[in-house]
Amino acid sequence: MAPSVEAAVRFEGVTVERGGVLILDQVSATVPKGSCTAIIGPNGSGKTTLLLALLGEIDYQGHIIVRCNESTPRIGYVPQRLHFDRGMPLTVSEFLAMGFQKHPLWFGVAGVFRQQARERLAQVKAEHVLDRQIGALSGGELQRVLLALALQQEPDLLVLDEPSAGVDFQGELVFCEVLDDLRRQKGFTLLMVSHDLATVTHHATHVICLNRRVAAEGPPRHTLTNENLTAIFGMHMGLVNSRSMPDDRAQCSAPCCQEHVDA
Repeated sequence: MAPSVEAAVRFEGVTVERGGVLILDQVSATVPKGSCTAIIGPNGSGKTTLLLALLGEIDYQGHIIVRCNESTPRIGYVPQRLHFDRGMPLTVSEFLAMGFQKHPLWFGVAGVFRQQARERLAQVKAEHVLDRQIGALSGGELQRVLLALALQQEPDLLVLDEPSAGVDFQGELVFCEVLDDLRRQKGFTLLMVSHDLATVTHHATHVICLNRRVAAEGPPRHTLTNENLTAIFGMHMGLVNSRSMPDDRAQCSAPCCQEHVDA
């Protein structure tokens, strides 16, 4: 018998209705601990809504159980976009210090917080933007700064909404490689919404196919089938070549992956 999956997050019958419109309908799914779990589905399928329910930003029916550790789990969040005034005279080091430094930023960033900002940026390969203004960053650079901000909380669960949106191809590759390395080094669970099946194919260890309801979930090789993708995207949409996917065993040692490999 295959070992049971240790879950970082369990969604149990999660339902969200707004203005008489059913956005999520009895969604039940598992995010394995230590995994890179991707939620995929067409526009309007409820992907971001499920993340907002997890973060406690919207009301829902059902249950969401987060068990990343024995104490209160720390959750980091990287939004799809950050809306702000790009003319604002705020440097990256000041932006990263805002939530920690008690005295006003116009007195300068304290040495300890500047060093912490430098270390976090180095983790995401963006140390070079430390003294740049936030408004001058490219899409990929801004995403890495937001990732550095989320990592300052030493999260057990890192949640990302469309992390590659507005990022050029090379920036997307760097971002995904950084995430892979950090997840393995620090052991956190990564949950991301993505519309990019190529990114999901090469980086996810667990996939939840969502279109108001869960159509399928499991390791990419067994989940991203033509039948499942057609069920959520429709005909001729999102078909992928399973031979381009890494071997399940090489991707993840979580039981949810191993049970399919060992079968």
